Amino acid sequence: MDDHTRDPTVGPPRGRTTPTGWRPADACWEHGTLRRAVVHGVRLYNAGAYHPAHDCFEAEWYNYGSGTTESAFCHGMVQVVAGAYKYDDFENPDGMRSLFDTALQYLHGVPDDFYGVDVAAVRTTLRRALDDPETVDGWVLTLDGEHVEAGPEDYAFADRLD
Repeated sequence: MDDHTRDPTVGPPRGRTTPTGWRPADACWEHGTLRRAVVHGVRLYNAGAYHPAHDCFEAEWYNYGSGTTESAFCHGMVQVVAGAYKYDDFENPDGMRSLFDTALQYLHGVPDDFYGVDVAAVRTTLRRALDDPETVDGWVLTLDGEHVEAGPEDYAFADRLD
């Protein structure tokens, strides 16, 4: 574990399962800063706040070297958010497809439950959206198996990234 990605203040997963990244024996996340970015990024995505959500995943992506699972996950999630933005805000299904196709490449091999994100479900939705872009209408991400919503703390976190 790298010291720059530790954050002992980040709480445990809320669900009943143990996602990849949570270290039960140590009662901490392998990369606490990644979990914090995921929490805020997922909530902001669900609120349709695509720029701040993108910033959460992008800022954390830079903490990891090329070829790491963490880097692939963050890069994939950046593409997911950007694709949804292209579709929702610009009605550009071709742009969405291109970004989702790239996201699938990055998310290939990422564990199915990574830092609380159901990556398997994300990949399934991305594949469906390649054929039917309307699949993403109303699509929300779950965190620890729950639909989570953004609050002021999520926007404040993203604002501090600038």
